Amino acid sequence: MGGLTTLSGFEYVAPTDLAAAATALRDAGGRACVLAGGTDILVQLREGMRAADLVIDVKKIPELLQLDYATDSGLCLGAATPCYQVNTTADVAEAYPALVDATRIIGGWQIQSRASVGGNLCNSSPAADSIPPLLVYQAVCHLAGPEGRRSIPVHEFCTAPGQNSLQPGELLATLTLPPQSASAGSAYQRFIPRNEMDIAVASAASWMELDDSGSTIQSARIALGAVAPTPVLAEEASQFLVGKAPTEENFAAAGALARQVASPIDDMRGTVEFRVHLAGVLTQRTLALAHRRIQES
Repeated sequence: MGGLTTLSGFEYVAPTDLAAAATALRDAGGRACVLAGGTDILVQLREGMRAADLVIDVKKIPELLQLDYATDSGLCLGAATPCYQVNTTADVAEAYPALVDATRIIGGWQIQSRASVGGNLCNSSPAADSIPPLLVYQAVCHLAGPEGRRSIPVHEFCTAPGQNSLQPGELLATLTLPPQSASAGSAYQRFIPRNEMDIAVASAASWMELDDSGSTIQSARIALGAVAPTPVLAEEASQFLVGKAPTEENFAAAGALARQVASPIDDMRGTVEFRVHLAGVLTQRTLALAHRRIQES
């Protein structure tokens, strides 16, 4: 484990292996936080939104920095791997375009050199950009703690705004995404109230796979963000598309069904009615873009 340093009221450690990080997290008794990129945690600590006696920097743990991709096995992404590596790895960008859509808009390029998909997931914001793509790709979360390791599907990870399934002393090690076929396509979009980087008012990710003829949707998944306490799968809308043609009419109908799972709140960024409307619009648009990407591949 790296040397112990006191920084602005909390202690900082930078372990070089996963076991040491899990032990430090457990021994802190709930008064520690994990720093994968720091783009959320450091702001929360500075503004008093979160308190910690210990900050555990995991960016020196090799397993948490991996980005391994193969066409037959899919993607293994370390929890601390920065977003820009997802964006700039050509094979990954081609196979998982919805994830690239999301990571390209998590802050500006300076933020993307630090921020990670794993950190974005563990922050567990309802408006997190990377979570809807992870949902439609059926990602699996691989967790490590003092008692060993376990894996859970990503749709079980977020439990409430800012809360997740991590147990005391447990941290996210890697994410795995299954391989993608040439007949599959995906897309992610969000709505923000201005051109500057901002938090999504609503967002949607869509994934579809066509049959061999390219004329029928064989499988589909739709996920929404910022319209419920956690990012959520629109299962009825997804199932509606199966066996149907990839047409604008069917995409619009799926968008109408997706609206039904939206249960947003009113806040300074948008009303309930506006967010519900956006859920449908963004679903329709991402389905159309996913289909276009299949045609162009």
